[in-house]
Amino acid sequence: MRKRTLAAATVLPVAAVVALAGCGGSDSGDASDGVISIGIGEPQHLFTTDVGETEGHQVISALYTPLVTYNEDLSIEMAAAESVESDDNRVWTIKIRDGMTFHNGDPVTADSYINAWNYGAYGPNAQQLNSYYARIQGYDELNPEGDEEPETDTLSGLNKVDDLTIEVTLTEPYIDFDKSLGYTNFLPLPDAAFEDPEAFEASPIGNGPFRMNGDWEHDALIRVEKWDDYWGDEKPQVDGLDFQIYQDPVSQYNDVLANNLDIIKTIPTEQIANAEADLGDRFQQSPSGSFQGLGFPSYDDKYDDIRVRQAISMAMNRSEITETIFDNSADPATSWVSPEIPGATDGTCGEWCEFDPDRAKELWDDAGGVEGNSIQISYNTDGGHQEWVEATCNQLNANLGVECVANPVPKFADMLTDLGNQEELGMFRLGWIPDYPSMDSYLQAQFSCDAIPAPNYTGYCEEEFDDLLDEAYREDTEEAAEAKYLEAEKLLADSLPMLPLRFGKNNFGHSENVTGVSIDLFYELDLMSLKETG
Repeated sequence: MRKRTLAAATVLPVAAVVALAGCGGSDSGDASDGVISIGIGEPQHLFTTDVGETEGHQVISALYTPLVTYNEDLSIEMAAAESVESDDNRVWTIKIRDGMTFHNGDPVTADSYINAWNYGAYGPNAQQLNSYYARIQGYDELNPEGDEEPETDTLSGLNKVDDLTIEVTLTEPYIDFDKSLGYTNFLPLPDAAFEDPEAFEASPIGNGPFRMNGDWEHDALIRVEKWDDYWGDEKPQVDGLDFQIYQDPVSQYNDVLANNLDIIKTIPTEQIANAEADLGDRFQQSPSGSFQGLGFPSYDDKYDDIRVRQAISMAMNRSEITETIFDNSADPATSWVSPEIPGATDGTCGEWCEFDPDRAKELWDDAGGVEGNSIQISYNTDGGHQEWVEATCNQLNANLGVECVANPVPKFADMLTDLGNQEELGMFRLGWIPDYPSMDSYLQAQFSCDAIPAPNYTGYCEEEFDDLLDEAYREDTEEAAEAKYLEAEKLLADSLPMLPLRFGKNNFGHSENVTGVSIDLFYELDLMSLKETG
């Protein structure tokens, strides 16, 4: 699950993803050698400007240190940046720390950031986080419409003041720009990244507390080790991390029970009720900013009639599924922005998120149903979604008299690719984790015209919605901006491009080999707090 345009970023499998058969915890590190093993799903990418989902982002968080991080109260804390300042929210001055280096010894300078951001923003490079640079002056020149080739490959809004200072000029004021600097798209890259991007992705070179230990072993393992020359004030307390790649969440859970895997970031849905008995105080929960939704692809005319979308939404009993399938480890959602985010408001979906099977059937019949009287919900099998998707289909079958089929796709990364290519997937489940603590991190990324095709996979595009976001960006106070964000969010109820389903909680566990395990609002492990036992 994660991240947005994809910042999300980050987009994310909401339930944990787990290792390949034949790739078990016995091959990963354990407390005896100072290495902690962490279960993840196969990342889609590890090149920073192309990382838009949670699995890749968790690895990136070990290899890189962002310009800013966030405190528990969601306020900004300087990290790789020494300061971030603006008098008008349009021209921003970023001073980076002196003395930073990459893992290969190259210095981290203003050019390291400017070159990375230009690469991500340059349209022909087709980076997933391309639209995250859309606010910077000169973006349109790097992304002309149609088949026209850009006449430049640099953003005019990026100015190198000196080796440690960057001036960023936005096309319009953006009140949350400083918050957004904690996301993946604003990380630095060394020159080696541009010499051979494919080779670099196999073994990224970052500026973070851990460095790669060997190449990315696809569908199996990503190893990182503590970087002894890390420049940060806080150092890792373990010698390394093994990101063990799984496809079966239950196998991952069983490996934790057997102490063959140290950390599972999401307990499989079918194991939630047993987790406390199985793990004792090694089963933990924490607040999450995660959102789970059901999207309608705009390129599939089967769902064109708004009454069809309304009927499907009202035919779903969200509370029943959170109680029976998730054992109340998630909350029914009646809006598109997590209540953990400042300014978020319940109920923006209005009556359409209320369970009313009679009204749903009436709307369905008025619309004439759908062609063939059949629909499907696509989901990724590496995320533990089968049980709730099938339960949702059962509700739709019973309440609408339609044939609903659960359509499994092996990998989340593959499903995102299929959506970007406008494959026939029908409705699709999509999880979301905010990139930074702002309502905009949910709204712009998933529903703005500028975020098509990724991570706005529904293809929703409304001028009024985007105009309200633009008004929010120009406000002088957070409170005024949040009011505009709320106006924009309420417009989604008029079209229902994606149905709110649930707001999640972090439900995670660990083996007897590790302590200090915590997961934040953004579904990120605090890697610096991890300690081996004994």
